[in-house]
Order: sequence, then structure tokens, then C-alpha cells
Amino acid sequence: MLRAISRFCCALMLFGGFGLAQAADDNINTMDPYAMVKAVANKTFDRFHQDKAIIDKDMDHLKIIVREELMPYIDSKYASYKVLGQYLRDTTADQRERFVQAFEGYLVATYAQAFTEYTDQKVEFSPAIDFSKEKMVDVNVQIIEAGRPPIKLQFKVRRLKDNSWKAFDLVAEGVSLLASKQSEVSNLVRQQGIEAVIDMLNERTKAHVTKASQQQRTAK
Repeated sequence: MLRAISRFCCALMLFGGFGLAQAADDNINTMDPYAMVKAVANKTFDRFHQDKAIIDKDMDHLKIIVREELMPYIDSKYASYKVLGQYLRDTTADQRERFVQAFEGYLVATYAQAFTEYTDQKVEFSPAIDFSKEKMVDVNVQIIEAGRPPIKLQFKVRRLKDNSWKAFDLVAEGVSLLASKQSEVSNLVRQQGIEAVIDMLNERTKAHVTKASQQQRTAK
């Protein structure tokens, strides 16, 4: 259950980058990393409750919620480049552009699937600290569920040139989501090449969202 909740939290909070100019909600303060994390999370929770009947009929609707509520705040280019790591310099401009698009679609599908774990857990946000002189901050969050130890999460957020903020990693149960994806993608690029990885990400993007229990039965 702890791992399941962590997957849910990865979907919720690794927006890749909050605070883009294309932000979908003017009420979300992208100049304050703490306020931003809390506002986007609460807005997403509200959308879950609002669209529950639709989700129950069509789990793929979670992809729509992810695109509409989370992706406007995602710096897909930054996240994608970090994931490519040392192999970034070996790609062409066209390959990098297509990789960013493919990775963004993969994030949408991954987050949508992880949101099937959501069962209305309580979320507690850490108090804000003075970040006026900081270039990076950690936003700490706890996921509370009755009868279980709290799940501690840490969202790493960086300041941009325009003083807005973007998250670039989530550490859940001591595991960096960015580092784990970087390891996975880097190995595939080394073994199969960037084009094969782009095709793989595009295929994963097309996968339908299913309940975790359905996935387990399929895997057996």
C-alpha cells in the first residue's frame, strides 16, 4: 500500500515544472513554490471529485484531467533533457523535440494510471520558509491514511530567470522519480537508440488507463 500511495503522489506532484507562463489558472501563484504546490494539488483533488462519475465510466478521462490540471505547469523540456542525461548531446534538434513530445505523452499516461490509486487520502503541506534568496527549495508533504505511517515526500523546486518556480524532482520513500526514469531511459537509449525509445514512449502513451486490480489480473 505504501508503494501504491507513492505512485499516486508521483502522479500528483511531479509536475515536472510548475509555474510556466502558460499556467491554466490565474489564481495559482507561480511565484511562490509552496503556495503553488498546494494550490495545484487542491485544484486537482477538486477535479477528481467533480468528475468522479465520468471517471467511473471511462478511466481514460484521467488523462484529460492530467493534461488540463497538471500539464500546463510541466516543464516537459527540462524534465526530458534531465532524463536523457549524457545522451542529450548525441541527439539532433529534431530528435530532441520529438523526444520531449513523446516523454510528455508518457508522463500524462503514467500520471493518469497512478491516479487510479487515489482514495481520498489526507495531504499535509509543510510550512513555507523564506525563499527570497534561494535558487532551489524542498517542499515537504505528508500523505496521511488512517492506520498507516505517514508517507513523507519531498518536492525539489528551482527558481527560473523570471523568478517563477518549477519542480524538477520528487523523492518518495527515499527514491528520486527523476533518477529512476533517467536510469530506465538512459539504458534503453544506449541499447536501442533514441528513435526506438521515442517509438516506445509513444506506444506507452496510447495505453488505456485501468484499475490497478485489472492490471494485476492481466499480468498473471
